[in-house]
Amino acid sequence: MAKYTGPACRQCRREGVKLFSKGERCYTEKCALNRRTGAPGQHGAARKKVGEYGKQLREKQKAKRYYGIPEKQFRTYFEKADAKEGMTGENLLCLIERRFDNVVYRMGMGESRRDARQLVVHGHFEVNGKKANIPSMILKAGDVITVKETSRKSEKIKSLVENMENRTSPAWLEVDKANVVAKMVALPKREDIDFPFEEQLIVELYSK
Repeated sequence: MAKYTGPACRQCRREGVKLFSKGERCYTEKCALNRRTGAPGQHGAARKKVGEYGKQLREKQKAKRYYGIPEKQFRTYFEKADAKEGMTGENLLCLIERRFDNVVYRMGMGESRRDARQLVVHGHFEVNGKKANIPSMILKAGDVITVKETSRKSEKIKSLVENMENRTSPAWLEVDKANVVAKMVALPKREDIDFPFEEQLIVELYSK
């Protein structure tokens, strides 16, 4: 499936929930979902009866768009989650939380996941002292994320560092805001994910 390059706010309207793709803008009155609550398109405002498959599909699309993951990659994560012990839905969300771009966002180095992903691709971070620029890389407990020394002079990075004080980090991520260093001290748990997912619907969809 091709990469989505359209307006991020359009996806929020389609799912009927804020996906926080535009950072601070999503918390203001400028958020498109505050002004136009209907789904995009000519018939977006019309009420439609949604069947069981439709609910499952929308939940999967919501999770994909929240984390910014293409379909093929998302399916691969599901297969890995299904092969592990425990509940597949919870395994899936906890696995995705460990993506490099998401961890960078969680540590406060990105106004949104899309923003954090771009910073990762541009090579501004290191993992365990080594260059890392693959957003989909899955981190593990004990991994240490740092900002490259040469990147600390960037105005973008300086701005993010200044705003880190206003960000709250999850329990599984230990963040040294003074030195801009983050360490994954544990693996994420389902209760650490505060977005209202119904992951069982995703499992049902892929299990057909």
